[in-house]
Amino acid sequence: MAFQSVYVCLSVLLLSTLISSQLLQNCRLIRSTSDLPVLTEEGDITVGALFSLHDTVLESPSSFTAEPHPTQCSGFNFRTFRWMQTMIFAIEEINKQKQLLANLTLGYKIYDSCSTHFHALRTALALMNENKEGKGISECQGKVPVVIGDGGSTLSLVVAHFLGVFHVPQVSYFSSCACLSNKLEFPAFLRTMPSDFFQVDALAQLVRHFGWTWVGTFAGDDAYGRGGAQIFNDEVTKLGACIAFYEIIPKNHDQTEMFRIVQRIRESGTSVVLVFALEQDARALFWEALRQNLTNIQWLASEAWITAAVLSTPEFHSILQGSMGYAIRRADIPGLQPFLLRLHPSKYPQDPFVLQFWEEMFKCSLGTSNKGSSYRPPCNGSEILANTDNIYSDVSQLRISYNVYKAVYAIAYALDSMLHCEQGKGPFTGGLCPNTSSIQPWQLLYYLKHVHFTNDFGEETKFDSNGDPVAMYDLINWQLSGKREVRYATVGRFDEMMLPKLVIEEKNIIWNGNQKQVPVSVCSTSCPPGTRKATRPNFPLCCFDCIVCAAGEVSNQTDALECEKCLPEFWSNTRRDTCVPKLVEFLSYSDTMGITLLAVALLGSCFTLAVALIFALKRNTPLVRANNSELSFLILSSLWLCFLCALAFIGQPTSWSCGLRHTAFGIAFTLCLSCILGKTMVVLMAFKATLPGSNVMKWFGPLQQRGIIFLCTAVQVVICCTWLSVAPPIPRKLMTRETARIILLCDVGSPLAFSLVLGYIGLLAAVCFVLAFFARKLPDNFNEAKFITFSMLIFCAVWIAFVPAYVSSPGKYTVAVEIFAILASSYGLLLCIFTPKCYIILLKPEKNTKRYLMSKYNLERKYRNAN
Repeated sequence: MAFQSVYVCLSVLLLSTLISSQLLQNCRLIRSTSDLPVLTEEGDITVGALFSLHDTVLESPSSFTAEPHPTQCSGFNFRTFRWMQTMIFAIEEINKQKQLLANLTLGYKIYDSCSTHFHALRTALALMNENKEGKGISECQGKVPVVIGDGGSTLSLVVAHFLGVFHVPQVSYFSSCACLSNKLEFPAFLRTMPSDFFQVDALAQLVRHFGWTWVGTFAGDDAYGRGGAQIFNDEVTKLGACIAFYEIIPKNHDQTEMFRIVQRIRESGTSVVLVFALEQDARALFWEALRQNLTNIQWLASEAWITAAVLSTPEFHSILQGSMGYAIRRADIPGLQPFLLRLHPSKYPQDPFVLQFWEEMFKCSLGTSNKGSSYRPPCNGSEILANTDNIYSDVSQLRISYNVYKAVYAIAYALDSMLHCEQGKGPFTGGLCPNTSSIQPWQLLYYLKHVHFTNDFGEETKFDSNGDPVAMYDLINWQLSGKREVRYATVGRFDEMMLPKLVIEEKNIIWNGNQKQVPVSVCSTSCPPGTRKATRPNFPLCCFDCIVCAAGEVSNQTDALECEKCLPEFWSNTRRDTCVPKLVEFLSYSDTMGITLLAVALLGSCFTLAVALIFALKRNTPLVRANNSELSFLILSSLWLCFLCALAFIGQPTSWSCGLRHTAFGIAFTLCLSCILGKTMVVLMAFKATLPGSNVMKWFGPLQQRGIIFLCTAVQVVICCTWLSVAPPIPRKLMTRETARIILLCDVGSPLAFSLVLGYIGLLAAVCFVLAFFARKLPDNFNEAKFITFSMLIFCAVWIAFVPAYVSSPGKYTVAVEIFAILASSYGLLLCIFTPKCYIILLKPEKNTKRYLMSKYNLERKYRNAN
């Protein structure tokens, strides 16, 4: 249907161009226009007019052998008839005035264009022809220097193409298509109806004001609907909204196609739909919406139907209540209603339109040739027009009627300016003025383009360079009164000359469904802070999903396109809408793990002091003296330091704590292992020295033992001092974008120095283990090699397991693993070496005697001799 309509329109336009060209060459009409109904009134200057008093033309069969039958139109339009009567009212009003066109009277010649392209072209030909054939081009122009009409944009396109050839000015009262502003195509076209460009701008501003981003669009299958809807789609897209669908209402209102396009509303999910169409097409759409029980849609109306009475009937209340759209400014024209009610067939028997009007109004027959009236009862003369309730006599919404009124006055003021032209100061070449006795259309066109006046209603009337008036609209809201009648409530205005252009009284708006809450029409709800928009494949930009920002990223605005990464020192909060400082993580004294390790370290140091106290109190007993009390006290002191140095690993790392923790730990363990090494060597050599001829013990006296301990410890001291001098351990913040914590740790400074410290401790432990292993079978009462072997085995096992655990542990657990290794190895040495002695001292005092030790020694000596 869309292509068919375009094809018909183009065909008629082409036909009008061909006819115009032919008329310029030889003005002869092939077919007479005398059969067309016409209403005329003589005057000094005749104003032509075209009104679509009927909705369609009745097709009559053609034999192609005889002249066609006179044209018959059907579907009388009372609203358009009021517009025609308003024109007559304005002309009579001007003729009665003395200050405007004092010496001239206006007449009129009115035709019915029947809402069809071809018929509109025939009536335009009739206006130019004056019903005389073969008289040349001057006769074709006739006495009509200006034409008011037509109503619809599609009809005006046809007429404007034709009249533009003769430069006959055309002033339309209802054609709003933006295409008609093109002066290259339509040089003689003007209008008192604002261009759809301004109406669409107002509609787009309305959509933006209420935050609707998902809007459906219906367009009538004509220049008005297609042109306006297309401009609307482009404008709202520029404002960031999306078109949910764009459908054309077929002119033949095909049921299948109407069903399909209404279904599109359901499928799209939109709540706001614009219908840019004439009232007939809009009515067909709403009938189908009613049939499908489509509710809860906020309808936006184009100017063509926002005040159409045919849609305000009760059957449409359920779906159209709350509809909103723009209407041109209304006016209360004094004296118009009595003028409208003056009509009666007896007063105007020669007026063909009054007769049809009367028959249609009262559904009776006056005996005319109208086919539709033959089936009606005859009119009896009791019909009173004032008693009817009809859109014709309703003057509460004089909008298009007011446009007709302004068009007549614009012509009158232009003619008045022509009459008052002073020779030598005229607008034409050489200051010439027009010849008022024979007004040329092109001269009147000039004055119309420059007309500028303020009417009795205080409204300024003028045309811009495109022939368009100043755009002013009322924002209309359909509200139901207490009597369940539609009330066209004005809830705002749009004026292109004012700032702001759009003013809305939101508190006065009643939305569809009798709601006060603004309807929401979005494909996707706005993404709150903390999320970002992710477009859906194969969907418009307004359709998107809200994706929560990844950890470490934030968005602090609505509908953010991207999430921003936080700086390394910051992390996203739980709502992902702001960056907060990262938590600093270290093994503190307030942590459960820190408290546990602290308690274990202090307990170990207390145990060490307790063992030292026992040994001090029992220092003169044979067992203590036999185990070299000096080395025992030195081992206990170093173990006590080992337990205490674990405390340096707990708490916030500082420069001094980082340097202390590794060096103190390294030196303390080295001292402890050096003492154990010296003790193991002495025990082993003492056993070897009992063999005949051996003098080894002279090399392992107390002085030599102290020297071994000093030398072994001094090596570690040199390593640690070099480490602290060259690359000391320092505090460092370990920050990664992938974690919510800053790990505060001690950087070892020099991995080589750290490896040397651990390696040297491991070397001493290995040597101790080997020597103790060789001495493991010596008598228990004489040495402790077996216990040293167990302690070294535990020590080595702990530190071998420490390496992978240290490398794989994250954050503060790295420090905890190191503390655990220190405490575990310290406890292993303390328990394995000193627990057996404390057991004998405290629980088996009978074994802590010289006799017991000597008896055991003699048994062992016999054992060695036997072997």
